Amino acid sequence: MPTADRYESDRHPGIVMGELSLTDEATAGAVHRIGRRAYAVEAELIRFDRIPPLRESLEEMRAQPLRWLGAMAGGEITAFVAWQDVAEDLIDIERVCVDPEWFRRGLASALLQHLLADLAPEHDALVSTGADNHPAVALYERLGFSRVDTIEPVPGLRLARFRLARPSGRPGQHC
Repeated sequence: MPTADRYESDRHPGIVMGELSLTDEATAGAVHRIGRRAYAVEAELIRFDRIPPLRESLEEMRAQPLRWLGAMAGGEITAFVAWQDVAEDLIDIERVCVDPEWFRRGLASALLQHLLADLAPEHDALVSTGADNHPAVALYERLGFSRVDTIEPVPGLRLARFRLARPSGRPGQHC
């Protein structure tokens, strides 16, 4: 299911993380199902059922220009994050989804830490969540993200936006 560069977490025995390819039908189907289940929970938390990924088709999801990192247990995907590079030193984390059966086991945190430490260590990162999704807000704050603002892109949907700024002094930067 995952591509090369598998990573087994010391903190999560039996959980393997690796990049996912949505060209594989089974992988894409599992990611789509988990995303729908996770976004259904978020929709309840934020009292807004028109979250775009909740309504997208499998084909629409696969067409997104995203990279995918998954957590697997027993060969089954249990959680994933998806992101894209938006600048040379900036990523936008578009999706953080955990299958509800795997909630509260640290998988979102482990995936984000692996992404930020190993796959994009010199990148600043952006992420958004429903402003009333208190577990997600707490997760991003715990990982060092700072809340940038809260917006209402459509009536009834309040989004909290966060940024993780890396220390200056990256290669090619001037202080």
